[in-house]
Amino acid sequence: MTEVSRLDAADVAACAEELADLLTDTVHGGASVGFLAPLDRAAALAWWKGRATAVSAGELAVWAARDGDRVVGTVSLAFPDKPNSRHRAELVKLMVHRSARGRGLGRTLLATAEREAENSGRTLLHLDTETDSPAERLYLAAGWTRLGAIPDYAASPDGELRPTTIYYKRIGAPPHTR
Repeated sequence: MTEVSRLDAADVAACAEELADLLTDTVHGGASVGFLAPLDRAAALAWWKGRATAVSAGELAVWAARDGDRVVGTVSLAFPDKPNSRHRAELVKLMVHRSARGRGLGRTLLATAEREAENSGRTLLHLDTETDSPAERLYLAAGWTRLGAIPDYAASPDGELRPTTIYYKRIGAPPHTR
């Protein structure tokens, strides 16, 4: 059975090796998550170790899905540091290992991040994803609103410039105004 839990900074550092394996699998599987293939494992490990600092500073929340002792998925929320944007967060790095796909884990991770964002008082989430990627079906099915696409926004793992689609979702109570 897969269990999803929030990681503190020490947890991120402790399971950075497993998270690096997940990131390299995701990139080598063709998902556009900000890295080019082939992704060197040492670079993936260094990137995840850097996330521990962001978690410690309260700039990032990270959840990991474990199947037994193995990390098979992750999702994060990035929190803005500006006073006028504390009501929102960006959903980032939703990844599911290729061996764990097709079992609803992406939906579980997404729902976890949405619920935790709402519990922390966030009322608006946003994300970007490669246009026409499998992830788009997940976001649309989960009630996210497609805002539009930006052409040639990011390179896919193979280096080809691809469009990116922006999504948002309102959650929780309406934002407070003064």
